[in-house]
Amino acid sequence: MAAGAGHDIAGAAALRAEVRGWLQERWDRERPREEWLADLVDAGWAAPTWPVEWYGRGLPAAAGPLVTEELRTVGAPGGGQDATNLWAGTVLSFGSDELKRRFLRPLLLGRVAMCLLYSEPGAGSDLAGVQTRADRDGDEYVVNGQKVWTSAGRQAEYALLIARTDWDVPKHQGITFFFFPMRQPGVEVRPLRQATGDSRFNEVFLTDARVPADHVLGEIGAGWRVLQTALMYERAVMGVEHRRSEREPAAADRAADSEADAPAPDLSLVELARDLGIAGDPLVRQGIARLHCLRTVNEWNGQRARAEMEQRSSSPVASLGKLAMSGILHSAARLQASMLGAEATIGGRHSPRSADCTYALLNAYFTSIGGGTDQIQRNIIGERILGLPKEPEIDKHLPFREVRKAAATTEAAGR
Repeated sequence: MAAGAGHDIAGAAALRAEVRGWLQERWDRERPREEWLADLVDAGWAAPTWPVEWYGRGLPAAAGPLVTEELRTVGAPGGGQDATNLWAGTVLSFGSDELKRRFLRPLLLGRVAMCLLYSEPGAGSDLAGVQTRADRDGDEYVVNGQKVWTSAGRQAEYALLIARTDWDVPKHQGITFFFFPMRQPGVEVRPLRQATGDSRFNEVFLTDARVPADHVLGEIGAGWRVLQTALMYERAVMGVEHRRSEREPAAADRAADSEADAPAPDLSLVELARDLGIAGDPLVRQGIARLHCLRTVNEWNGQRARAEMEQRSSSPVASLGKLAMSGILHSAARLQASMLGAEATIGGRHSPRSADCTYALLNAYFTSIGGGTDQIQRNIIGERILGLPKEPEIDKHLPFREVRKAAATTEAAGR
């Protein structure tokens, strides 16, 4: 396909025809999922805008959504990973060739269980304040510290880890990004029980854990740049995917899956209105229609963000989508509660409808907090999209060891 295909009508039509022809030969709903994904990845259609040598087809950024749409039309999973696979995308952008050879294909196939080791008890919204330390020891780094709000930590084989490697430079400059092995001595994972009753988050304690020096993503001390790209992947996924009910998997747990796997927007609310006999109520209809419109606009915004990420840029537009999805989920939960009325106050397993409503009301905060709070997204939108002045940071240019919050850690470490 020509380099400009996807921008012109003829090129887009040729690409769609090529994908459809390939799907006619290969796609079968009865095929085992793993077998299908292997075929898709090896053919380059799972991440078509990536280089050919790294499981892509070398197509321009504008071609990605066209391929994903064709896969979604027939219900084929696994597409669009060049824009949504946080793990593989970060390794592709910043990993060594050896790391790419070892991990890219398994990550695209979903064969490597992953988690994120970013947030800490004292560094959640301000990730530049992380105090988990990584000290060089020969061909390895020794890691000590604590992480929190880690999804899938108990199942993970590897993690994307940020840790401080230099305490004598300003906080944004002394962070390094690692592809960290989780299953080793010195890694303790403890579940955290949420208000919903789930325990999808964990706290992770790292005590003299080790990571090979060649597992650094990007440059030593330049992890902040890597983190921004990784966060954009996460926010893009959270901006278009959501967990509507207790019975659905979390968006973060299916980040490598195709959008084709996501449930139809607001279908459960339409069904609830019909079950309650209020589908003709104008206020209910207006509420559902408004949610549908918001989701549609947000999907368009998500396409913008994914197109920018496919061009290897960290898009602040993803923050718009994530903030919007947070508002959408809260609005949907409130509408569900208003439709149920007093029934929404009944808890427990004996009332599935009210239990689902309670879950939706509480779980909406997952998107408001995870992947960067709503307040952080507003700061990013204000500064990087609207061009408003940045908030003052009095410690931005200080060596991190002189920052008040770091004093206890450096003193305890004898440095």
